[in-house]
Amino acid sequence: MDMVNQMYPKLEINLNYLRENVAEMVRRCGERGIEIAGVIKGTTGLVECAKQFEAGGCSIMASSRLEQIEDCMAAGIKMPYMLLRIPMPSETPEVIRLTDISLNSEVSVLKMLDEEAKKQDKVHQVILMADLGDLREGFWDKDEMIDVAVEVEENMRNLELAGVGTNLGCYGSVLATEEKLDELVEIAEKIETKIGRKLKYISGGATSSLMRVIDGDIPERINMLRCGEGILLARDLDVFYGYDMSYMHQDVYRLKAEVVEVKDKPTYPVGELAVDAFGKVPEYTDRGIRKKALLGIGKVDYGSADEIFPIDTGVEILGASSDHTILDIEDLDRELKPGDVLEFIINYASLVYLTNCRNVNIEYV
Repeated sequence: MDMVNQMYPKLEINLNYLRENVAEMVRRCGERGIEIAGVIKGTTGLVECAKQFEAGGCSIMASSRLEQIEDCMAAGIKMPYMLLRIPMPSETPEVIRLTDISLNSEVSVLKMLDEEAKKQDKVHQVILMADLGDLREGFWDKDEMIDVAVEVEENMRNLELAGVGTNLGCYGSVLATEEKLDELVEIAEKIETKIGRKLKYISGGATSSLMRVIDGDIPERINMLRCGEGILLARDLDVFYGYDMSYMHQDVYRLKAEVVEVKDKPTYPVGELAVDAFGKVPEYTDRGIRKKALLGIGKVDYGSADEIFPIDTGVEILGASSDHTILDIEDLDRELKPGDVLEFIINYASLVYLTNCRNVNIEYV
């Protein structure tokens, strides 16, 4: 069967901008002795994007998905690979085969990794994760964590205890404060006392921890951050926390979508209301008859209409269904017709959807 040759919807990715973002963040963190594990899962591990992390100077390539790591290896990207999501027991053979480092919080899985590494005649590096309150992965009982660290060091011959790490802000929205990162350093130093040597890594979190780098109060012993959004888009620290990120390209990506209908229509649905296609009860405001446009892109492509942002002044996103986006264009300063194209800024949530959607054309510029 012939492939459909479809131009839109389209996501344009500026690879030069992305590479420059990587290099800038690597430089700024490097000045404080911090290396960057470049997180590629935000672009679904697209190889051309991953190459920019390599070219920009990241010391480690990181993803939660083993298939993305395998794609990068097949493309000839030769650098250490890190598995970000704590391993599923069923994937331990592939973890050892494909990655050099993994994050861990279960002693039973560590034992499986040790056994598998022995079978494959490898030594696999592990970073033990501490839950400092964000309530995702990690040891809650820090005494248990120290005991497991000693067990890895003394008894798991095919594992190298490379360090400790934490995650903040991804589930529990806990800030990566100086105090939280000091807690991590304290745990690391207790482990070092027990095992009689320094740990290679104290991994202080992800993009949210860049605030500590910018403010200059990150604990001195934090020497690795796992950074994705802060490189790919550099929007979160700007939009949510007010940091000046003007030294980063915030326009690496442009979403382009084609207009399929333009008509004057009511702004409040006509008829008895129930739920929409996703089982939700949206709220509508009656603003009379206004000019509307439909785009040939929808929630299946980008997730939520709240996560894309029109570049044109006078364009308002009213909502979306699976395959359509509904716009109010009454205040747009030009006429639109079917076949015209509108552009949108995106954020991390929509980037993940768009790069993972086979219906979206990826174009590198």
